[in-house]
Amino acid sequence: MSNTPFPDRPHVKPVGKKPIPSFFGGLWRLAVVWFAWPLTNLIVWLQEHLRFPKWAGGDLREFAMRLWGVAWLAFVWVLLWGEVTWANIVVGIVLAIIVMTVLPLPHVPVEGRVHPLAALKLLLTLIGNFVMSSAQVAWAAIKPGPPPLGAVVRVHVAIKSDLVLTLAVDYINLVPGTMVVEIDHLRRMLYVHIFDVSKQSQIDSFFRQMAYVERQFIKAFERDSEWQPSPFHGIDDDYHHVPFSDRQRVADEERRTSRRLLRRRKEDR
Repeated sequence: MSNTPFPDRPHVKPVGKKPIPSFFGGLWRLAVVWFAWPLTNLIVWLQEHLRFPKWAGGDLREFAMRLWGVAWLAFVWVLLWGEVTWANIVVGIVLAIIVMTVLPLPHVPVEGRVHPLAALKLLLTLIGNFVMSSAQVAWAAIKPGPPPLGAVVRVHVAIKSDLVLTLAVDYINLVPGTMVVEIDHLRRMLYVHIFDVSKQSQIDSFFRQMAYVERQFIKAFERDSEWQPSPFHGIDDDYHHVPFSDRQRVADEERRTSRRLLRRRKEDR
């Protein structure tokens, strides 16, 4: 006779984590408490108390950015030679310091925060637009009939940061069938060449796509609740206090102007 109180029931293991998985599962908590938090406090303390000479950037963040630039240029130098040697590394570091001293790049302010999920969604949208636009351009190239009617359209965007605006322009240029031909830096105007505007629906689709790209870039990099203007910010700040209704009115006027131009071109043809 079995000594268990319920001999007919199968043996059930106690519920709970095993010692080893439980130990490794708690490592991230220990890392936050014993490593990440003191490291963050150390960085904040250095930022407030450590002073760097002007040639080194003046503060910890700028000094770190310059170190990154030197390391990147030295890495590119070693890649160009195709051989990792101490001589190539030292020469690459020396040349990188000379380049960054003699030809310094302008300050690029980082005034928001990066949201990985929104940035990932933006990347997936870019891939989808790339595939769809490639198919449309290929079909327009082989279909019979007159060549597609192209046009340059003006788009008003509400992106505040110069860095994010550059990323948005790169996004537009990567999509087949669209190309930014001119940027009005102060008024935040983009002049975009569209491959085919033979139908009004194509123009409306383009404006919807630009509005979506604008919203996604703002959501991914410069939300209003997290925006901190940089002292190096050089754009016209008055534009960013314009109400949304006024920006919408300007956008509607631009759409009406593009429609009138399209009708005139059709009448001339």
